[in-house]
Amino acid sequence: MEFADPEDFGPLDGAITALGQFDWLIFTSAEAVRAVARRSTKLGHRLEQAWSRSLVAAVGPVTAEEIKRHKLEVNFVAQTHNGVALAQELGERVRGKKVLLPRSDRAKRDLPDALRSQGAKVAEVIAYRTLRPAESDHLKFDEIANGGADGADAILFFSPSAVQHFAELVGAEKLRAIQDRLTITAVGAVTAKALREAGVKRIVVASDTTAASVIDALERYFAEANPAPAGANQA
Repeated sequence: MEFADPEDFGPLDGAITALGQFDWLIFTSAEAVRAVARRSTKLGHRLEQAWSRSLVAAVGPVTAEEIKRHKLEVNFVAQTHNGVALAQELGERVRGKKVLLPRSDRAKRDLPDALRSQGAKVAEVIAYRTLRPAESDHLKFDEIANGGADGADAILFFSPSAVQHFAELVGAEKLRAIQDRLTITAVGAVTAKALREAGVKRIVVASDTTAASVIDALERYFAEANPAPAGANQA
């Protein structure tokens, strides 16, 4: 994937200028944090001051770390790292509150809908665009799709957009065929859902949205698929 600026900065600029009017600022990706931070700096706003009146929520630890990297306090981190769970866990905290949700142009509707169901007043703005890379290595993708993946045993998908872009590059039929040769792994339930919608049925699903969780899921999968011989010395 590649990221790009929004086609129109107007809504994002207006939201940054009016940050003091929002009770909550909710981030669902590290890229959203970086995009808002870059634009705030461009507009001449000091982040610590601009965001000082708003509570800040993160969808998971990776996003929370990016917020902290910009020297901002994180007031809430979802225990289950997806948008709907974040809205449900916030619950009464956002009822009647003004919530700013900066996100990708390709983000799904489930989070804002879930926040509104909790009684929040949600303002969505496009902070960045998610694009398929302009210079993709098509030959490499074709090699993977056709079974010559340089000895690869697994493909890891870290977002629904990555699933969509890969399917666009190799074709949906080839993506489905890959599951017969390689272990397709999803970082969390949202990415797994995107794979299922693309027709992939055999998926190793990491329990969390971190790289460590993906490695753990793969480790367990390959250990179960290739158990050590009885009596083997195990570390």
